[in-house]
Amino acid sequence: MKRFYKLMLSGFGTGWLPVAPGTWGAAAAALMVWPLTFLTPTILTLELTLLIVGFTWIGALGSDIMAAEWGEDPGQTVIDEMVGMWIAVLGLPATWQYWLAAFLLFRFFDILKPLGVRRMEKIGGGWGVMLDDVLAGVYANMVLQTAILFF
Repeated sequence: MKRFYKLMLSGFGTGWLPVAPGTWGAAAAALMVWPLTFLTPTILTLELTLLIVGFTWIGALGSDIMAAEWGEDPGQTVIDEMVGMWIAVLGLPATWQYWLAAFLLFRFFDILKPLGVRRMEKIGGGWGVMLDDVLAGVYANMVLQTAILFF
């Protein structure tokens, strides 16, 4: 079972890349679901929602299980960036321009951790690992949805 968690938490291995593993994890997440953009927007939203819920649960549980071996929120754990990226693109038009903007905004909020994002880490355990990136993804999505609404 640990092998499964290592694979999932590391974003199918992208977390082991030497430079900026979180960025690689977020990019891999976008590339993983990009082929689904040919689906109707409703089906795409449903698929992303299922991935978000499933991977969030796996990430929180797996982070708790692997903490003894890997430590709290280690660099190779990028499943949280994957979930955050999927939240950032949820409900957006499926164009590379919007998805690139979502990627950049998500990484901005994830790295700088403004507006309570850092506070989510203090929850601790696996949920703390996951929820800061969830909130960063929500913020990125809100910025883009607002931009779409007004422009």
